[in-house]
Amino acid sequence: MGLGGTAKKLQKVTEMAEDVYTRLNDLRDQVVEMRETTQETSDRVDRLERETAEMRALLEAVAENEGIDVESVTADAHIVEAERDGEQANDEASTDASSTANDGEE
Repeated sequence: MGLGGTAKKLQKVTEMAEDVYTRLNDLRDQVVEMRETTQETSDRVDRLERETAEMRALLEAVAENEGIDVESVTADAHIVEAERDGEQANDEASTDASSTANDGEE
């Protein structure tokens, strides 16, 4: 093999290395951007949690002034939500079962 073949191979390896370097830099930029986004999201979640805690405290104070049992209202809301979730799960199971049955009829 002559110098021409070696030069071509070396050029190909160089091009591949440059491509890998470019991709690595792009990936590094994406990671930095993702870190920034994650930090912003974390900060936003922390702020929302603080605001929610403040609102809850205010609502509980208002409810106490009005003679409303907060625990009872909260328990009722959880029961309604659980019943709704159970109905949705049943509806989805029924839909899946009828879909599976219909697939066998084709």
